[in-house]
Amino acid sequence: MNVVELYVVAWIAKTQPSREHEGEYTVSSQSQQAEVRPNVESIRSNPRAQVLIVGGGINGIGTFRDLALQGVDVILVERGDYASGASSASSHMIHGGVRYLENGEFRLVRESVQERNRLLRLAPHYVKPLPTTIPIFSTFSGILSAPLRFLTHKQGKPKERGALLIKVGLMGYDSFSRDGGNVPRHKFVGRKKSLAKLPKLRPDVKYTATYYDAAVENPERLALDLVQDALATGPKARTANYVEAIGAEGDAVVLRDTLSGETFTVTADVVVNTTGPWTDLTNAALGEATKYMGGTKGSHIVLDNQELFDACAGGEVFFENNDGRIVLIYPLNGRVLVGTTDLEADPAQPAVCTEEEVDYFFGLVKHVFPTIHVDRPQIVYRYSGIRPLPGHGDTAPGFVSRDYRIEQTSFAKSATVKQLSLVGGKWTTFRALSEHLANDTLALLGKTRTVSTVDLQIGGGVGFPQTPAAVASWVKAHGADLGEARTRILLARYGTNAAKVIERIVAAEETDAPLATLPGYSTAEVEFLMGEHVAHLSDLVLRRSIIAFVGSLDQAVFDELSELAAAAQGWSAERLTAERELAAENLRFFHGIVVDAANTTATAAVN
Repeated sequence: MNVVELYVVAWIAKTQPSREHEGEYTVSSQSQQAEVRPNVESIRSNPRAQVLIVGGGINGIGTFRDLALQGVDVILVERGDYASGASSASSHMIHGGVRYLENGEFRLVRESVQERNRLLRLAPHYVKPLPTTIPIFSTFSGILSAPLRFLTHKQGKPKERGALLIKVGLMGYDSFSRDGGNVPRHKFVGRKKSLAKLPKLRPDVKYTATYYDAAVENPERLALDLVQDALATGPKARTANYVEAIGAEGDAVVLRDTLSGETFTVTADVVVNTTGPWTDLTNAALGEATKYMGGTKGSHIVLDNQELFDACAGGEVFFENNDGRIVLIYPLNGRVLVGTTDLEADPAQPAVCTEEEVDYFFGLVKHVFPTIHVDRPQIVYRYSGIRPLPGHGDTAPGFVSRDYRIEQTSFAKSATVKQLSLVGGKWTTFRALSEHLANDTLALLGKTRTVSTVDLQIGGGVGFPQTPAAVASWVKAHGADLGEARTRILLARYGTNAAKVIERIVAAEETDAPLATLPGYSTAEVEFLMGEHVAHLSDLVLRRSIIAFVGSLDQAVFDELSELAAAAQGWSAERLTAERELAAENLRFFHGIVVDAANTTATAAVN
């Protein structure tokens, strides 16, 4: 570990005493912001709830929404920003998990396929169909090794899967889509048609198999939609980000507001631990030693490479590398996402995408698209996270179950408070998992479900137009003041929640203006985003928008957004300086983006 890495880890340890942060770090800002935020005060002044959820990743947020819809008095706290840990480090896929069939996880595949189909309906503003193509270079390879892997869950010597094995797998995959399926069945084509569609593929390709899954274009905003859905149910649903659980005191959980430094206690009938790969660390902080987790690290890079973007022909290229790891390359938000790795990881250490992993990704691209050149200056964003997998002993990472389970224990030494700990879980199944976890919680409370989320649309997916005619109609109804082009952009960016953004922009008509450095956004739009539970500058650039993800965060943009954020939040000059320093270090260390906190010059990315 180099000097800079030690510096960041020390910063994390100093500011996050209960456990290492799950991806980013925050500053204990007592000198910067003495006031307690209103949402924190609402919890502190009424420190009693039926349910306290610790952990605001996608599964904690989904459970918060589900319980709020049942009328439960529920509090959600998250030590960082919402969806800033494992939930921010996914492959941006909503998928059935075709490769889990080889692991024998048929229940998970069935649920995943059904939830994929469901999310295409419930969140159509962010979840989109994704044609996925597997390039195949042999006919019979893997027929003997696959049954052995199925039976033993040992990876053994990597062996490329041939056409026959993939055909059998995709037939099984299609069978799980029959219930409510709304994506086409797979197709197999030979070399000639494969190269006609994807001419940059390796010329020795024998077949390609194409099936459909889905991509989530902006997972962090989808998670935020769920938070807002929960809060819309009424005052019984309360939440605060940047509030951590640091211990137990009798029947109460001790919480700390990392912005103000204030500590206070909350009591609940049920405590739910949804802190993902840090579940054991959270339980230890709460006085209960557990050994449930055994996560693995997955990294990704985002490339600005038009040739590679075009070579994907609008879909994902998905294959098994010669080392047995699963690989994905696909266009996303105008860039190309390449991933992923599957390495043993220590959740007490920050996960970063290493230079060795970058070299590995470049080798992957060359393996399938040998004539396309990729190099470091094309990287506009990189990220890494730890998957919340269960402990797995000597089982190979690729064969660790992606399913989930719920562990019930007593909270700390309490004789009355119950605790549920979530082990596992993934983006695709968050709604079903949240339903399961909410049902278990309701049972402990002696309550029954009154509202189903099975067909309940999410956030900006409510009433989202899904045909060209419907889009034109929505734009006409809402775009009189902004014009068609701008209204279409906002609809794509926020779903039907764009109506709220438009309302804010129109109200600020006299002062609203396009950003000088990023004219696709406007000043009133940024002010709106700053009102969405933003506590730090990094929240704005990393999770309320995709500005950093697509490589648009250069020095000038960083400077302008910093000033707008400070004005919206009323930050002092001292606070703004601290926010710039924190965001700049965060962007550099975790995402390879270099901006100068002192407002001078910078390069666009670490090369």
